[in-house]
Amino acid sequence: MDASPFALTDTHRAFRDTLRRFAEERIAPYAAAADRDASYPRASFDACRELELPALGIPAAYGGAGADMVSQAIMAEELARVCASTAVTMLISKLGMLPVMNFGSEELKQAYLPKVASGEAQASYCLSEADAGSDVAAMRTRAVRDGDGWVLTGAKHWITNAGVSDTYTVFAVTDPAAGRRGISCFLVEADRGVEVGAHEDKMGLRGSPTAAVTFDGVRVPAGHLVGVEGQGFTIAMHTLDRSRPTIGAQAVGIADGALAAAIGYMGERTAFGRPIADLQGLRFIVADMAMRTEAARTLVYRACSLIDHGDPEGELTSLGAMAKCLASDTAMAVTTDAVQLLGGYGYTREFPVERFMRDAKITQIYEGTNQIQRVVIAKALLG
Repeated sequence: MDASPFALTDTHRAFRDTLRRFAEERIAPYAAAADRDASYPRASFDACRELELPALGIPAAYGGAGADMVSQAIMAEELARVCASTAVTMLISKLGMLPVMNFGSEELKQAYLPKVASGEAQASYCLSEADAGSDVAAMRTRAVRDGDGWVLTGAKHWITNAGVSDTYTVFAVTDPAAGRRGISCFLVEADRGVEVGAHEDKMGLRGSPTAAVTFDGVRVPAGHLVGVEGQGFTIAMHTLDRSRPTIGAQAVGIADGALAAAIGYMGERTAFGRPIADLQGLRFIVADMAMRTEAARTLVYRACSLIDHGDPEGELTSLGAMAKCLASDTAMAVTTDAVQLLGGYGYTREFPVERFMRDAKITQIYEGTNQIQRVVIAKALLG
């Protein structure tokens, strides 16, 4: 039975149940410490590796599970429900390997995908620069052909998993006169001289390391060109279309975690001689939180289902942008409401809702700001 865009199969529901128990037992205990100390959640990653979660998005031919995108969204959602930083550790290597999966040579696939599937290796995606975030075509990192290889020079900013990853998928200009058609994509191994800057001291997602990476004359073999020369911009956009729905899933998970925390608190907290869960004004807030979260979840699943079915009508670019945008805006609104419902306690680290609120913010920014998502959506509607 195929998954509907609006309903889960029995297999999906069983997978969700398994993931929820796993996340609450094996991931949640480390979430607060990873946030407090801005430390990579190694114990959580190792637990995910035990459950073979890194394999989920890798094709079976290369040692992965070959799971559908809806299942991958469920994974992101359930991990983010307790720890958004752990969720992104599971998403980032898939993002880094998507160009290889969809455009890379068979040699690159055989060499790198099995290691990522097993959790032995991790990957990062290097697109943004200091002056080229939303404006990708303004990038300055250069790749120059030199004999039997390429030499990369430049810097990429806001790189997730910097310093942890074993490979970096890097977009660089190979023909400065060709604009966006002069950008190419390369797979760069960390030990070829990739320099990692100081980790950013971030507001949220603190357990996920973020830093600038610099390429100072880094040489890569000719075979590490992903796709063909000049195809980089197409690869980058194709990749983001297929990764944005899972950022939406992460945002839904953050919202759902905040909603669950608020409901639990409201059942225990009393005011005016009764649980605050009995107060109609607060009940309406919770109802709105739940409606927004479910609407975002449904749109995320529909976008993921489009990927699973090959995007037959070419809707993915617009629908993926909608899913990411709606879900992240929802996460920000729902987590803010959760803090409000907990009152003064919500503003302390005694409860997780303030962490959820801080984590939610980045989902409105990375993999394309929500302003950019609206540009994409409007272009599809208006031309």
